[in-house]
Amino acid sequence: MDARRVDLLMQVDGMTCDGCAEAVRKAILRIDPEAHIAVDRDHGRVAITTDAQALTIAEALDQAGYTATAMSG
Repeated sequence: MDARRVDLLMQVDGMTCDGCAEAVRKAILRIDPEAHIAVDRDHGRVAITTDAQALTIAEALDQAGYTATAMSG
């Protein structure tokens, strides 16, 4: 399973407080309970190590009320 894990960096618009950051974490964990997540609320970025696809995570965050875009680098 770990062989499929990838590092993703996503721009997430709409995270304005710690509660928002926690909602983003929970939305990602519903997709991949084993994901490692680092939220940088000040810069609106989320680093994720996961076996889920970026599009799947972006859709989950969209449903949670946030706009997420995969970033490169």
